[in-house]
Amino acid sequence: MKKWHLASILTTATILVLSLTVYILLSNKPAGKPTQYTCTVVNEFPHDTNAFTQGLVIDNGVLYEGTGLNGHSSLRRVDLETGEVLQLYNLSNEFFGEGITVFGDKIIQLTWLSHKGFVYNKNSFELIRNFNYTTEGWGITHNGTHLIMSDGSANLYFLNPETFERVGQISVNDAGSPVIELNELEYIKGEIYANVWHGKKVAVINPQTGNVRAWIDLTSIVALEDASGDRVLNGIAYNADEDRLFVTGKMWAHLYEIQLVPR
Repeated sequence: MKKWHLASILTTATILVLSLTVYILLSNKPAGKPTQYTCTVVNEFPHDTNAFTQGLVIDNGVLYEGTGLNGHSSLRRVDLETGEVLQLYNLSNEFFGEGITVFGDKIIQLTWLSHKGFVYNKNSFELIRNFNYTTEGWGITHNGTHLIMSDGSANLYFLNPETFERVGQISVNDAGSPVIELNELEYIKGEIYANVWHGKKVAVINPQTGNVRAWIDLTSIVALEDASGDRVLNGIAYNADEDRLFVTGKMWAHLYEIQLVPR
């Protein structure tokens, strides 16, 4: 009787271990091939050709832009229709500005190599505080609960928006292959949209798994601009109230409103 009971326990344990192993393997299995999109241009708007775009975001219909390069880095409020800079905060020359996001009544801006970010009052652009991080700073967005930050690798980091402590991390992959040099970010309908430095495509990323669900090929947009050297595609903004998607690039002449077209 004892032998039968022991055998039953061992059998049950074996089944549980095998079930757990299968679950883990399935959970970590790379997703299938991403969906492919191109786009059509709905509208185009003027964009400052001196703006080395590092961050782009729309909040309550207002367009904000963060620019880079030492001595030229800034935070801006921009008129979408005309491209006119309506409000400007210039960073100290020592800082190379990077991505921006609006969280509540604050704007958060990263810098590239200084390991320092800035928090501003959204309305006045008054500098409220700064914070530190250990990686490079590239792009930043949020999911309503946590900030999401890129550092030029395949990693995306989730940060507490009050303490800026890291609370999570995913590694972005396309069918198991790492997608590196993730740059400007935007959170749209539960997914992370990411520019890839010097790339002509935008990755659409599952924020739970890091799998690339789709690629948006913007080659046709890049062809409309002088995209030589560092004048690369960079900048994604989404107007959630009107369901409008915008893209631009560093020192481009235009900001484009686009609609996605499945291939």
